[in-house]
Amino acid sequence: MMATVELQGYVWYVREDGDAALPPLFLLHGFTGCVEFWDDVVNGLCGSFRCLRVDLPGHGRTRAPDRTRAYAMEQVAPALVTLLDHLRIKRTHLWGYSMGGRLALYLAVSFPQRVDHLILESASPGISDAVERDQRRDADERLAAEIERDGVPTFAENWMSQPLFATQARLPEPRRQQARRSRLIHTAAGLASSLRGMGAGVQPPLAAALPTLTCPTLILTGEHDAKFHAIGAAMAQSIPKAACHIIADCGHAPHWEQPDACVSVAGPFLNRQTVTTATSAPRDDARN
Repeated sequence: MMATVELQGYVWYVREDGDAALPPLFLLHGFTGCVEFWDDVVNGLCGSFRCLRVDLPGHGRTRAPDRTRAYAMEQVAPALVTLLDHLRIKRTHLWGYSMGGRLALYLAVSFPQRVDHLILESASPGISDAVERDQRRDADERLAAEIERDGVPTFAENWMSQPLFATQARLPEPRRQQARRSRLIHTAAGLASSLRGMGAGVQPPLAAALPTLTCPTLILTGEHDAKFHAIGAAMAQSIPKAACHIIADCGHAPHWEQPDACVSVAGPFLNRQTVTTATSAPRDDARN
């Protein structure tokens, strides 16, 4: 099912797969992503879960009010709760990737009564140090101006050329072209607004709130993503009911690079089965 839902000034593009009687699973994509990046995960899980996904503000076909504040985590998270209310969902499993992982964590901290199980994929709790936050905010502002100046096609090529995404160059050409087509549905204004509103430099830092999380939490990272493996391991030490799992032979986007492996770990976790913790260090050639 595909639909647009207008609530409180946001026009959400929503996709839903799986029987409405099944436990809900809400999926939040990363920066430059959209609902299509979850297709393989949804195909693997929609027999057991009611899979819901949205294009986040600044991305794809969702529309937000024309003000930077509307893209901020403090506004988007309660707007998503209003969307869940509209869909008559009181509690949901929640899976967020990268930027969507930061948003999922904020939502779980702010609305714990709405989250059953939490999956944080290649995510961080934000930046605790004020100087580093300011530096990141300034860097994101420069990047936003670059998007507005050069346009989405040029930016998308530059964005994916980062070492963080180097492992995706090994994906089959049709897979890489599919990702490129999905990124080109965005607008420069939307991506720039997302950076200014929800970038790591402007979001509330959440490290101090991690011990308050009461829901079971699974932290997923890629074998070749040493930076986020370290961040995830540090988060797991502060979250009471956390387990870490490294997905083999992939980098920053496990759900896109190795979706079957992610499903094989996420499914049992969401079904309240024990997930074997895998916290071995990435190999020496791991990317960051």
